[in-house]
Amino acid sequence: MQDLSKEWLEFLRGQFPSGSRIQTWELDDPKTTRKEAGILDHIDDEGRFHVRQSNGGERILALGEEMFSVHPPEPTLLKLYMPLTASFYGRNEWGDWDETGEEWGGRTLLDYEDRILGAMVKNRTPEEAERGLMHWCDKDSLDAKVRSAEFTVEARNGQLWGVAKCQVIGRLSPEELAELKDFLSGQASDGWGEGLEEREIRVDGGELYVHLWQIDGWSIQAEAERFGQTQAQKSPDNGAPAEAQRSGFGGERSSGEMSEPSSQGEAKDMKHGTRMTMGGMSLG
Repeated sequence: MQDLSKEWLEFLRGQFPSGSRIQTWELDDPKTTRKEAGILDHIDDEGRFHVRQSNGGERILALGEEMFSVHPPEPTLLKLYMPLTASFYGRNEWGDWDETGEEWGGRTLLDYEDRILGAMVKNRTPEEAERGLMHWCDKDSLDAKVRSAEFTVEARNGQLWGVAKCQVIGRLSPEELAELKDFLSGQASDGWGEGLEEREIRVDGGELYVHLWQIDGWSIQAEAERFGQTQAQKSPDNGAPAEAQRSGFGGERSSGEMSEPSSQGEAKDMKHGTRMTMGGMSLG
């Protein structure tokens, strides 16, 4: 078998993670009936697909030698939580805007969940319709596994949290999870989140400016990290935790570096299923 390049191997492994469903095609069958072959265990350094069969055995399929199709597993929902704060600016007794404002935490913001979520939806761009924040991601290592990501809010433990909801194919390695957190941290602080905190949210008595990121005491954590393993499905291989629920959510705005967002005073003033075939394998 011809040696495969490192880049091609990485592509195959990224597109078809462990757990993908494998079907074989009968060459002498005019209807090319597919038969279930098993579940993909791994792809070796020669590009061969090692398949776990239902009887406990193993079958090895090679590109160009067998006809087979690969169906990646459905995406799982990974939620990454971050503290949420906001600056509130009201009017003083003379009807003028308060120049200093008040800092509100997640417990106070519970009463404004719907309005904050509405502002987040308005902050999304047409380019983000299919993949959300991943449209701005230039990290090739994440592109195949993280199908989409979007910022939202969620009430949890008596307070409102910022949440990055990510649709993930397969399981992220610890390194991939760290890279995803780094990308989302940049979006929270200097990319997408900067646009959000410049968007006024009108509430009774004044205006709110929401911050997904803060200088002090900020972190972005998976559900198990933030709230404990008892509240999230445990991860058996030390990768990203596979959340219990599944869903069908299938530029300049991108910043991989964290930098301080515009000040709160400034914020106030600025009022995928295509199929292709290659070497006897059907992709998709």
